[in-house]
Amino acid sequence: MLYLRYQSVSPNHRGVNLGIFALVNSLGRGGELSEEEHVIWRAGNDWYDAAYPNPSSTDPEIYDHELNPGAVAWFKDSAHHLLERVEPYLKLLDAHQIGWEKLQSKSPGTVIYEDDVQIIVVPPAR
Repeated sequence: MLYLRYQSVSPNHRGVNLGIFALVNSLGRGGELSEEEHVIWRAGNDWYDAAYPNPSSTDPEIYDHELNPGAVAWFKDSAHHLLERVEPYLKLLDAHQIGWEKLQSKSPGTVIYEDDVQIIVVPPAR
C-alpha cells in the first residue's frame, strides 16, 4: 500500500510539518480567508468531517506531543473519494502563498492508528 500526505514545506516550532487541513484551518480561524474562500473551507471541512473518522475521537491523546512525538496523518492511496477533494485546499494555500508538498511512502513511520482510509504514524527519529 502507498500512503500520501500533503503538508507544509517548513516544520513548525515542534519540528512537525503541518498537514493541509491544519494549514487551511489556521487561515480560516485567523480570519484570513475571503468570504468566498471561507465558504469553500467550511464546505470542505464539513464534508471531510462527515466522510471519515476523526482519530482524536477514538484516542484523544493520539496527537499528544509527549506520547507520540511528531504524529501525523497519511491518506491510504485507496481513499480516492477523500483524495479527490484535496484540490480546493491546495488552491487556498496557493492563493495565500503558503508552501506545501505532496509526499508518498510505503512506510512513513510507526503506525499508531489505522482505519479504512488513513493511518497516523510517528515518523522515524530524525
